[in-house]
Amino acid sequence: MAKKKVVSVNNDNDNVVFPNTELARLWRIPFSDETEQPKVESALRERIKELNCLYGVSQLAERHFNSLDNLLEELVNFLPHSWQYPDIACARIVFNEKTYKSEGFKVTQWRQTSRIYVYSEPVGEVAMFYLEARPPADEGPFLAEERALLDALADQIGTIATRISAEMELQEINKQLSLERKALQESNTAIRTVLTRIEEEKNEIYRDIKTNVDKIIMPILLALAVELPKAQSKYIEMLRTSLEEITSQFVRHLSNSYHSLTPTEITICNMIRNGMRTKEIAQLRGVSMATINRHRENIRRKLKITNDDVNLATYLQSSMWEEETKF
Repeated sequence: MAKKKVVSVNNDNDNVVFPNTELARLWRIPFSDETEQPKVESALRERIKELNCLYGVSQLAERHFNSLDNLLEELVNFLPHSWQYPDIACARIVFNEKTYKSEGFKVTQWRQTSRIYVYSEPVGEVAMFYLEARPPADEGPFLAEERALLDALADQIGTIATRISAEMELQEINKQLSLERKALQESNTAIRTVLTRIEEEKNEIYRDIKTNVDKIIMPILLALAVELPKAQSKYIEMLRTSLEEITSQFVRHLSNSYHSLTPTEITICNMIRNGMRTKEIAQLRGVSMATINRHRENIRRKLKITNDDVNLATYLQSSMWEEETKF
């Protein structure tokens, strides 16, 4: 098993041991070797201000969770209070070519800046200025701790901007999806309305045809049946049966529900439903009984009752087939 690499961070008074170099890089500020009580207390006060700064940024981010603009407007006035000399400190944040300045802001030679990155691309910077000269420290008049704090703030701003941007994009996508869903629902409603109207028109056409057949054509056929010889009257009967089949509600539903049935099979279904036997159907249609029996077998297969112990005539006369077409 490979041994973990151990890295030591050495100062005059302290020795910090990390299991690898990655963790060691996180240790940016070395321990102070200061022992004078006033200086130690001053350093502690500065660290408290820095902690308050980071905490305040988190609170502002929660307060303005959906507006980076409002966040930066408040943040730029909050930052100066966290630096060593807050009475002469001012701040400026530039983000996507928009600039935010603290009250009393002025550009001076005593500055400290850090880049802001979003998706690894530079989009601005956060900068701190002193309005007056102060004793030199680690970076001009600025402390090394303030450099670490400024870089952390720039990272936080970039992270918050990324999150807000993603959330706003997600909200826009959800809004667009809601609009598309509403449009789809409206389209479905319109389609259902059109289909309902089409069905109503079909029913009207059916009723008109049936009415015309019953009132105009049927009386003529009945009159012809009386006048013609008996041998020829069967043709009148076939014609009358065919017309009844055309206008039959049963035939219309059956043809709509079982598209695989042929017109001949639908006609035979109607004859069976009306109580006609195989021999009668064969004679009327001028075919053999074997042909009608084959038609009956095909009908049973297409109606999916081949293996069911049910009489075909009883099945067609009942509402069983209608119930199946609802599914």
